[in-house]
Amino acid sequence: MAMASSSSLKDIVGELDRDSFVTLLGKIIGESKHVQNNPPELVPREDRVARHVLDVLLPYSTSSGEGPLIVNHVSYVEGRGNIIVEYPGTVPGKILSFVGCHLDVVTANPQDWDFDPFSLSIEGDKLRGRGTTDCLGHVALVTELMRQLGQLKPKLKSTVVAVFIANEENSSVLGVGVDMLVKDGLLNKLKEGPLFWIDTADKQPCIGTGGMIAWKLRATGKLFHSGLPHKAINPLELLMEAFKEIQLRFYRDFPPHPKEQVYGFATPSTMKPTQWSYPGGGINQIPAECTVSGDVRLTPFYDTADVAKKLQEYVDDINANIEKLDVRGPVSKYVLPDENLKGRITISFDESMTSGVACNLDSRGFHVLCKATKEVIGVVKPYSITGTLPLIRELQDEGFDVQTTGYGLMSTYHAKNEYCLFSDMCLGFGVFLNIISQLEDDNN
Repeated sequence: MAMASSSSLKDIVGELDRDSFVTLLGKIIGESKHVQNNPPELVPREDRVARHVLDVLLPYSTSSGEGPLIVNHVSYVEGRGNIIVEYPGTVPGKILSFVGCHLDVVTANPQDWDFDPFSLSIEGDKLRGRGTTDCLGHVALVTELMRQLGQLKPKLKSTVVAVFIANEENSSVLGVGVDMLVKDGLLNKLKEGPLFWIDTADKQPCIGTGGMIAWKLRATGKLFHSGLPHKAINPLELLMEAFKEIQLRFYRDFPPHPKEQVYGFATPSTMKPTQWSYPGGGINQIPAECTVSGDVRLTPFYDTADVAKKLQEYVDDINANIEKLDVRGPVSKYVLPDENLKGRITISFDESMTSGVACNLDSRGFHVLCKATKEVIGVVKPYSITGTLPLIRELQDEGFDVQTTGYGLMSTYHAKNEYCLFSDMCLGFGVFLNIISQLEDDNN
């Protein structure tokens, strides 16, 4: 076992092995059709990917008797396993981890793509297929890191742990993935060192993410002939005016937060509609009801529960003062006194509210990641987005020092014609080695 110093680890481990990486990536992208996560129609079978990871790592594991890796395949639902891989260090309690590489993907419609999404194709530096950026490319990358550690056996003070998880793309379904690993205490020792969540993009630290509240706002009025609008309560008009009022109050109560500039968020918190629906009917008929749906994207400096409570208060106040709400035109109305009838709005929320994350910018993990990025990539520009990474807030709340980065391409995230660049994955491999080296030089 070769002793690794900060200067020698890269010499011992070397570069990302293209042939080995591409071979593994080809096998797991070939499973992507079977790990699409969109229940109830599509329930992923992550073990189809996990078996390829295990095929690579088990020959260098203690279970095979030929290597140092401790490999644990943990399943809570049949066919939907997680993998924990440990390369033991020599100093107790000195640890770092690479977590978050998930074995499921979002859906892909082959008719919309210019190439087969469910098989790996190569075009120069481009590695193409569903999951190459999010997140099967990272699965292959971290697997290769652990394989090379297991094969070359550098003597490290730090224990290096990799955790591959099931069910990231649908975190509303519990009891499958990292939530259970945390609940069962299988990741507890990772709290002793930095945890690098490898599931973002563009080779830079992602230091902030958004929370999300999915909502539905429903208006009920009175159906009537559109030629006699004074005898109707038009729910479309009611909902347009009510939503405008709710938005105004939201932006008043949750304005841009000063810390958003510190973290470099591209946008402040937002509330916007994304879908409209109504029961149907003729063009000359004012319907009885309609619904607008949308989401709140919330920077992590506001609490989702507080926002949901405020939204409900807005709705209650509008209903209590429906006569004061702006109308549209001379006969538009939301109250029919002769019929003792009032229009009404209701709001409901998806149960899977998620909170945003603001990484600890004072932690050792953050400084190590930034230095590694600067030295390997050449520039470090941490960024924040109001997209969500719902699982990592729970880890942060449990006491893990979570830092996030990734080496796919944001432009192809959840998109058709997804691809990553092999050159970016090589840089990611170099960042990982640099992180390990820096932590080896720590005195503790």
